[in-house]
Amino acid sequence: MENTHKDAVIVLKDVIREFPAGETNVRVLKGIDLTIHRGEMVAIVGASGSGKSTLMNILGCLDRPSSGSYKVSGKETSQLSADELSALRRDHFGFIFQRYHLLGELTALDNVEIPAIYAGRSPAEREKRATALLERLGMGERITHRPGQLSGGQQQRVSIARALMNNGEVILADEPTGALDSHSGEEVLRILEEIHAEGRTIIIVTHDMSVAKKAERIIEISDGEILSDKPNQPTEVATGHADEVATEVVSNKKIGLLRSFFDRFHEAFRMALLSMNAHRMRTFLTMLGVIIGIAAVVSMVALGNGTQKQILENINSLGSNTLNIFAGKSFADMRSGKVTTLVDSDAIALSEQPYADAVTPTVTTSSTVRYGSIESNVTVYGVSDQYFKAQGAKLVEGRLFDSESVASRATDLVVEKQAVPTLFPDSHESPIGKVVLVGKVPTRIVGVIELQQMGPPSDTLQLYLPYTTVQTRFLGNNTVRSITLKVADNVDSRLAEEAVKRFLVMRHGTEDFFIRNSEEFREQVIASTQVLTLLVASIALISLLVGGIGVMNIMLVTVSERINEIGVRMAVGARQSDILQQFLIESVLVCLIGGALGILLGLSVGWIFAVSGAPFKLVYSTGSIIIAFIFSTLIGIGFGFLPARNASKLDPVAALARD
Repeated sequence: MENTHKDAVIVLKDVIREFPAGETNVRVLKGIDLTIHRGEMVAIVGASGSGKSTLMNILGCLDRPSSGSYKVSGKETSQLSADELSALRRDHFGFIFQRYHLLGELTALDNVEIPAIYAGRSPAEREKRATALLERLGMGERITHRPGQLSGGQQQRVSIARALMNNGEVILADEPTGALDSHSGEEVLRILEEIHAEGRTIIIVTHDMSVAKKAERIIEISDGEILSDKPNQPTEVATGHADEVATEVVSNKKIGLLRSFFDRFHEAFRMALLSMNAHRMRTFLTMLGVIIGIAAVVSMVALGNGTQKQILENINSLGSNTLNIFAGKSFADMRSGKVTTLVDSDAIALSEQPYADAVTPTVTTSSTVRYGSIESNVTVYGVSDQYFKAQGAKLVEGRLFDSESVASRATDLVVEKQAVPTLFPDSHESPIGKVVLVGKVPTRIVGVIELQQMGPPSDTLQLYLPYTTVQTRFLGNNTVRSITLKVADNVDSRLAEEAVKRFLVMRHGTEDFFIRNSEEFREQVIASTQVLTLLVASIALISLLVGGIGVMNIMLVTVSERINEIGVRMAVGARQSDILQQFLIESVLVCLIGGALGILLGLSVGWIFAVSGAPFKLVYSTGSIIIAFIFSTLIGIGFGFLPARNASKLDPVAALARD
């Protein structure tokens, strides 16, 4: 049969294909020369291992020759990039596979639409054409069925519809009847004849000579070489009407690049959701590492913030913004006890300064307290009436002694709330007005206070008398061990500290004292809690990174399980970027959902702390939550990129071979 009047659509010259086998190469195709013209129906026949499938893969641009020239419509395929080869497969070829290669998660209609999605067709046009193709192939009532719900013949019809979706000029059929019964096989061959009658080029690869005889040209191949290439008078096929599968010419008008990208993104997003839903347990276990990591980061940062807030509140309750002035050079100064230049007149003079809100001298001594048969060790604090303001004391009962009590050296005693049950264990009466013996000095309780304390409670009871009383009745001198100055609210404590230092140096003529600024302590506590929070958050971050590695491992497994799907998508025209996008979206989705669940779990930890009556609450930071969420996204991108890139770099023919 002469074809010289037809245009050559496929031209192979001296095509060789070799595969590595150990230290040598096995030559499967040996110098193939072949020309196929537009509109021909050609059968390539040969026994298993003859090289016909390898030749078919090269013809369909699923594989490349090791050497030689292969041109499609005048284009040299060896000079085309991976995406340009994808465009050829997408727009020029249609594939009909022996094993159908339909995607199990999609319906028949969705499977047929895939090539048009990658070709950039509009959704309305895709659905209309796919529906028309399926109806004309007798699948109108099976449009919404998935492959598992279809017979072999029906699946092959869906495969044929997919091959016709982009109106490809060349239809490549690889053993199209190999997996079908005789009746279904005849139906498929009839459809191929009708497609050929429309003017399409049909290339059938088969080992069955009865199938080959339906073609108008038979090419026989053996051991990688063409044995014969001769025309054939096709045998009669089952009657049918060519217009049953005749379809309108597909419009060459494509949607814009942005819309095309959105449609491909939507397809990748939908496939990611379908895959995650199909493997729910695996998806959850993949998320689990991210969930735990994000929850740990969020809750640990909140725990650090909550601890810091509670500590600062305790510091403030002890007397915020205070300066404590001590005799000597430092606490380690062994001579500090002999320094007698710090006196109560210093406190009086300091109280007159504009930066002072309250000033109190402080003297201490150890003694015992006795009430009836109850006796206990105590620390007696001699303070002025301003001490309780400076230390933020809370009056629980009675009254505080005043300046008149200080001036008259009264024996008015103020006790801490914790001392009451010790001194009066069997009494429910008020301690106010009770006379207790402090050392050898009888005193009268006038008030009960509550002071916030940092750290564990003291082993001894703490009592408060006017400092003048302690000086005269207990110590016998007018020196003071320390002076506490509460800085006015509108004054910076650093400036106040410098002013106090200058003032006392002027009074004493030398610096025989040292100052402890509560703001320094506050800053040290903040720095310490921040370091601890950072340390704990870093440990949590490590668990998050471990979760990210888990995501990468599972995605690598996912890629290996879905290699065949990747091959099918590449065969119908998916670009490398489409495959990369699909698996990257799945990885990011896993981490995003895991991140959201992790944040909820972290917030739940705070709720548990609140309802369990913990001594402090978790304080959540919006910034840390946002950072954690962004970090989960970056984990999805970072750890998902390698598996996704591996998927996009797969060889289509190798991927299709993994069934």
